[in-house]
Formats: sequence, structure tokens, C-alpha cells
Amino acid sequence: MLILTTVLTTGALTLTACGSRDDSKKGGDSGGTQTVVIGVDAPITGDLSALGLGIKNSADLAAKMANKKNTVPGIKFEVKPLDDQAQPSVGQQNAQKFIDDDTVVGVVGPLNSGVSQSMQKPLNDANLTQVSPANTGTELTQGENWKTGDKKRPFKTYFRTATTDQIQGAFAAKYLYNNAKIKQVYLIDDQKPYGAGLAASFKNTFTTLGGKIVGSDHVNPDDRDFNAVVTKVKKSGAKAVYYGGEYPAGAPLSQQLKDSFQIPLMGGDGMYSADFIKLNKKAQGDIATSVGKPVEELDSAKQFIADYKTAGYKDAYEAYGGGTYDATWSIIEAVKIAVADNGGKLPSGDEARTKVLAAMAKVKFDGVTGPVSFDEYGDTTNTMMTAYQVDGGKWTSKLSEAYKP
Repeated sequence: MLILTTVLTTGALTLTACGSRDDSKKGGDSGGTQTVVIGVDAPITGDLSALGLGIKNSADLAAKMANKKNTVPGIKFEVKPLDDQAQPSVGQQNAQKFIDDDTVVGVVGPLNSGVSQSMQKPLNDANLTQVSPANTGTELTQGENWKTGDKKRPFKTYFRTATTDQIQGAFAAKYLYNNAKIKQVYLIDDQKPYGAGLAASFKNTFTTLGGKIVGSDHVNPDDRDFNAVVTKVKKSGAKAVYYGGEYPAGAPLSQQLKDSFQIPLMGGDGMYSADFIKLNKKAQGDIATSVGKPVEELDSAKQFIADYKTAGYKDAYEAYGGGTYDATWSIIEAVKIAVADNGGKLPSGDEARTKVLAAMAKVKFDGVTGPVSFDEYGDTTNTMMTAYQVDGGKWTSKLSEAYKP
């Protein structure tokens, strides 16, 4: 039986024929072409939708280009995007939907480390490969005891093209202390896994360098009135605020700080979005770090940028476009390896997932963001980081380097 579903692509609604579970086990289309589905989990609606839509579109573009280039002969790639609304409970439900669809051989996403924590185990139990372009929580790949040096990979199916908060927080601290010459910082986080982990990493390196944390606080990421904490910051003598969190709360926090006195707010990749500037009339001078180098500055990304524009997506690829394309392409490359090792055809169901997962260890290619491969923990081997500052209503790159704490 064929089930008709609506899929949002490039601003238009199209009808896509999707096989039932029974159909998917039969393997492929009537012309001898197998349809292979890559799931995409991201916040397609809600406060973080700017980043989520960039993820969805970039994954879609990778599948389209693989089909156009006939990257894997006999295989047609499709993407299946699901909206997690940046909520762990929804992400867990989406994970089960991907698992229940036998045509899905891998999942790209999610955006949020907290959402990923709810998805990792079920996907792992199903041998379903997951590659996030955005998760930076160190524990996702190295376990809860990584801080003590006891690194253990919790889930064999989890990979990422974004580097860790251990690296990002340390890079941010070094940039603020050495480059921005700021020695006194007020530390704030939103109590979520991403924000709290990033703030902790920043604090560790900043104080080791000789910087002083003059105060610290936690905020609710759903709050938009931060006058109470602004009063504390003003009294502390801080020369900057480091915020571990995301732009929906970070933008009003920054604006309310500058309504009171002029100091910059710095954050991580969760702040690096055009929407941070749209939501904050006083963003000038604020700083953010993000994974990788700006794709606009990479020769390796020129084709991606041109293809994205040609495809006509109405939403920008945003901070994770290049990393998403590479995450999706890593699954495509794994499928290519699995097909080659299986006589030119991908088996169906659980066997396909097992072979794709095994192939991930062999994946190595030159991607949009640079060389793509994964270490023994599933972490990207690309540790490039960039510091940005808002200048004239846009993010401007200030420093890019491959960084290891």
C-alpha cells in the first residue's frame, strides 16, 4: 500500500509516496533502484527554528546532490524530516518513528544536546546510525566521567561533525582573555546540558589562564525578563558576561544588559545566529564562538553555497548548514561502502542498518567544512573553531584555528 504524505521542500508542498513497512522490506522501486531514507531531526518550529530549518534544508540538499551525481549507483536517497521542537520528549518520539520505518538507515541531528540524550539509547539499540551537525555536549561521546580522564564511548551509533564543548569552552575563554583582553567575567547558564556544560568548560580554562569569575547565576531559558540578574552583574564589576545557552534568551539578556551599562555578552554556537541580532537591538560588540570556519571563507564550501542558492530554499543554511551537509554525506558515504561490500545492493531492514553502521568507521572524505572523519569516540577529527563579533548588524569572523585544550 502507498501512503501519501506532505513534505515541505523549498517553500512548497509536494506529495511524496512512502512505502508502508511491508513495502520497504521488498526493497526499492520497480526500476531496480532502491530508495534509502535518511531521517532528519531538528527544531523546525519554535524559537530555534532558524537553525533547525537550515539543518533540514542542508540535509535535503545533500540527498538531492547525491542523487544527481549518482553517488551510489542503484540507490535513490530521500530525507525524512521530523520536528523535535527542541524538546527531549519529542526527540525521543521521533527516534522511535525513525526506528519503526525500515527504509531509514541513518539519522542526521538533532540540534540540541539535551534532545540527543533522549535519542541516543533507542537509536543505539536499533543499530541506527546518528550523526549530529550541532551537538557539542562532551559527555555524548566520551561519557559522564570524561572530566576525570575516564573516557568511555556510551553509544556506538552516535557520531558528530561538531566538536565538543570541552574544546569550544576552552577556545572561548582563551579568546576572551588573550584577544579581547577581558579578565573579569560574570558567568550565566540556562541549566540545560548544552549551556551548563559550555559554561563549566569556559570557567575552567578562563580561571586557569588567570581570569576571574566575579559572579555566577542560572536563568530559565524560557524567561525574557532578566533585570534581576542584570542588577547583580552591574554590581559585580564584570567587564563581560559569558552566557551558556541559546539565542532566544541570550538576545534579550544582552539587550537588557546594555540598557543598564555597556559590556559585551559572549556565548557559544547556540548564540551564533542571524536571529540573535534580529532579536537584539543592542547586539553590537557581542561575541560568539562556533564550530568550524565560516563556510563563506572556505574554498571547499563554494559549491555547497552555490547549490543551496540554486535550490531556492527560502531559509538560510545558518550556522550548521555546512556541518549538516557533511553529516548527511557521511551517511551517504557509509551506504556507498556498504553497497560495495554487499555485491552492489543494500540489504533491507536491520541488516542494512548494521552494515551502514559498520561502514561509518571507514568514512573519510573532503567535505564542505574540510576533511571529514571520526575518531574512536565518534567525534569529528576537525577541531576548527571560530570567534565572531557583531559589527554593523552582522556576525564578523575574528579568529579561526584548530584548537585542542
